[in-house]
Amino acid sequence: MYSDDLTARRSWVRLLGGLGSFHNSHPTVYPGDIIEYPRNKYFSHFGVYYGEKDGVPYVAHLTSRDSDSRLVLFGRALRSEVKLDPLLLLGKNYKVSNMLDDSFPARDFHTVVKPAIDDLIGRELTFDILYHNSEHQATLLRYGVKKSQQIEKIYEHIMPSWKKAFEDKTL
Repeated sequence: MYSDDLTARRSWVRLLGGLGSFHNSHPTVYPGDIIEYPRNKYFSHFGVYYGEKDGVPYVAHLTSRDSDSRLVLFGRALRSEVKLDPLLLLGKNYKVSNMLDDSFPARDFHTVVKPAIDDLIGRELTFDILYHNSEHQATLLRYGVKKSQQIEKIYEHIMPSWKKAFEDKTL
């Protein structure tokens, strides 16, 4: 398709430069950055920018192993794994979302994050919407801490109603 690696790189740079529709888009990505892909009004999918392979930018992300495990039972998919995919395969709208940089130091990509990603690729993991989703995996890789701000927002809304139900002994 491309005559050389430089032409391929330039094509990817043109594609990446034109993706500013996701607000707060950050045009420059660095290995170890958390990439956020909006999925709907409530949730996003997250990965960690891995760098280029043969001129193509890649992201590591937690995903289902096969179509059967996409049917999540009680928010869990038992057959999941960390996978490397081209950055744009996961979506044309994305942004850099290093949301915990003010709270936790980012771990070194080349000595900590990349070896961890390489070790996880192909290993079976359990996806759990509340305790181990793609955001948990991305923050675990970048910071060494499992956090999901989108799940924490949900907890803020449901916990008051659960608290009342527990106090009333109706739950």
